[in-house]
Amino acid sequence: MRPLPQVLPETEDFWTGGRDGRLCIKRCPACARFWHPSQVVCADCHVELETADVSGLATVIGCTVNLQQWLPDLTPPYVVAIVALDEDPRVRLFTNIIDVAPEAVHVGLRVEVKFEQHEDIWLAMFAPQAEQDAALAAAAEPALPEVTVRAMPVSDKFEDRVAITGIGMSEVGRRLMRAPLTLTVDACLEAIADAGLQVSDIDGLATWPGAVNGAAGISEGGTQAVENALGIHSTWHHGAMETPGHSGALVAAMMAVASGMCRHVLCYRTVWEATATELLRSGRLAPPAGGRGAGDFQWRIPFGATSAANWIAVYASQYFHRFGVDREMLGWIAINARANAVVNPAAIYRDPMTMDDYLNARMITTPLGLFDCDIPCDGAIALIVSAVETAADAPHPVVRVEAVGTQITERVSWDQGTVTHEPMVFGPAAHLWSRTDLKPADVDVAEIYDGFTFNCVTWLEALGFCGIGEASAFVEGGTRIALDGELPLNTHGGQLSAGRTQGFGFPHEAVVQLRGDGGERQVDGAEVVVVATGGGLPGGALLLTRAR
Repeated sequence: MRPLPQVLPETEDFWTGGRDGRLCIKRCPACARFWHPSQVVCADCHVELETADVSGLATVIGCTVNLQQWLPDLTPPYVVAIVALDEDPRVRLFTNIIDVAPEAVHVGLRVEVKFEQHEDIWLAMFAPQAEQDAALAAAAEPALPEVTVRAMPVSDKFEDRVAITGIGMSEVGRRLMRAPLTLTVDACLEAIADAGLQVSDIDGLATWPGAVNGAAGISEGGTQAVENALGIHSTWHHGAMETPGHSGALVAAMMAVASGMCRHVLCYRTVWEATATELLRSGRLAPPAGGRGAGDFQWRIPFGATSAANWIAVYASQYFHRFGVDREMLGWIAINARANAVVNPAAIYRDPMTMDDYLNARMITTPLGLFDCDIPCDGAIALIVSAVETAADAPHPVVRVEAVGTQITERVSWDQGTVTHEPMVFGPAAHLWSRTDLKPADVDVAEIYDGFTFNCVTWLEALGFCGIGEASAFVEGGTRIALDGELPLNTHGGQLSAGRTQGFGFPHEAVVQLRGDGGERQVDGAEVVVVATGGGLPGGALLLTRAR
């Protein structure tokens, strides 16, 4: 059985219109613009939307052949795609392409809707049109990112009032079979000691994503669990998923410190995905409660797009089509990560990798193979954000925060905004540079989110290290991004080889590099490090510097 969505008043026409052969999309009665997913208010006119029928004709603007068994009753291979509707190519649908061999599906394929009933739901699938119109296909090409950010409202930056004074990391590994809170406590106590503090000095807590129910393996239990474990009784606490990337917890902590609410905020992130998977397989951990999907996931899950690998792969296909690149571009990113992990004792995968190793690994969802995907693991990472005036007492070189990037500049969506690149990245990247006089050329090290290799491609271009469409030339051969290159990338091995610590491994490694504590992987003279977190929506960026 496919996982099916809930049928709510605002989505009923879309999910059931196929019963009568109708593809129903919301439209504004004032400006006539179509909107999807089925929101209730026009973002331009702020009036309630109505339902309108569309032709069901569309163009594939991104596609992936999924080869991984994500769902027990949906057997691969099958095609997951984003199609742009003829009536307004800004309106896109996640779907399956049917009635054609998977390998024959490509960006630019003209398709038409075919409904498939599942219980009381009629899923909008698409099949190739008999007549292929190149002009209509070209008209559906998604626009390249264009970003305008707001000017700084004040010249007095909150970043200037904070510093990162301590870091800690627990044991990191595969299937450690430890209670996640014990990993959290290990990392937190190490960070507190590293900052030269006592537990009693901590007056704030911040974590991502907080106490999340039904998502086994990605939370230690939130701030309440750590309050109880360490007896901190904080003045301020924060745990949430709707933040600018995983580093949003750090930004929230910085603002709490800069406002005078706290002096020392303990920020932490714990994952135990590898252990959770093992417990699920053995029946010792109950799977998340069933039921129909709602929210953002409902638009993708019914079509077997259950993993971020599928979503990111769809964007990669559009990028490959637009710029004429191949998988070797992604391979250089994976190979570089592994080379850096070889000299990182804490990394999970430390065997050297060649391009042949990369290209011959099994495919997960085209064009992403096994080594394009990060490694589920167990581990916890913690950082201390302190008031800058306290940093003089810290036992290690102080790391300053030069700027943060958090601004949203497009629709918060996995398919309605940027499709040529990972969404929700270009806005935070541009915002970062608007808050500093430093430029990309001043950056010595880049610690960039690599849940998938294509994440790095997007961040490299969004942050301005190369032009849009130029990442392939930038990473070719791996020399520019190597430890001794012009922009050393993910010096600890990133999540591709060091382990999926979901965003917090990057600021931790940035501090290591700025302190000069990287050992064999240390970049000489590292004074400015950019950190980017978020493997989709929304993202966030930090610019960290050695105290000067």
